[in-house]
Amino acid sequence: FFHFYAGICSALKLTVPSHTIHGIEGQPLHLSVDYNFNATASEIQIIWLFERSQSNPKYLLGSVNQRVVPDLEYQHKFTLMPPNASLRINPLHLSDEGNYIVKVNVRGNGTIAASQKIQVAVDVPVTKPTVHTEPSSGVVEYVGNITLKCAVDRGTRVAYQWMKNGKRLHAGPNYTFS
Repeated sequence: FFHFYAGICSALKLTVPSHTIHGIEGQPLHLSVDYNFNATASEIQIIWLFERSQSNPKYLLGSVNQRVVPDLEYQHKFTLMPPNASLRINPLHLSDEGNYIVKVNVRGNGTIAASQKIQVAVDVPVTKPTVHTEPSSGVVEYVGNITLKCAVDRGTRVAYQWMKNGKRLHAGPNYTFS
C-alpha cells in the first residue's frame, strides 16, 4: 500500500547570504536566514551546525516550534532570532571562522527539509602602526642612508603604503622598498 503526500513535493525555500560574510573580531555578527514553504506544518525544526575545515560539524543550537535547545557549551554565544532562522554570534572570535550550516525541517503530512551553508570570515582590525628608524640617531644630509621600518601588532589583510607630504612614494634612485 503506497501513500503519496503532496507535502513532500511542496518546496521549502531557504534564503541565505550567497557570499562569504565578513565579521569583525569582538563584534556581534548576524547571519540572516529566511525560509518559506507552501505546506501545512505541525512542526518546524531549525538546526544550526558549525564546521571548521578538517573537523566534524558541531551542534550549536536547535529549535522545534520556536522552543530553542542550545548546546550548553555555546548557549551564551549563539542566539536564534525567531520568527525566521537567523543566527546571532556574539561576540565573534577568530576561532568562529568557518562554515555555518542551517537545516530546516517542516513536518506536515510528510517532512520537507532544506539546508544551506554560510561561510564566515573574521577580520581583525589593524592596530596603530609603529615606525622604527635605523640608525636611530638619524642621518646627516647627503651622507648615508636611513631605514624606516613599519609594523602592526594585529590585523588581517594588512597593506603598507609609504607617503611623503601626502603623496605616494615610488621606488627609484632615492627610495627602495622591501
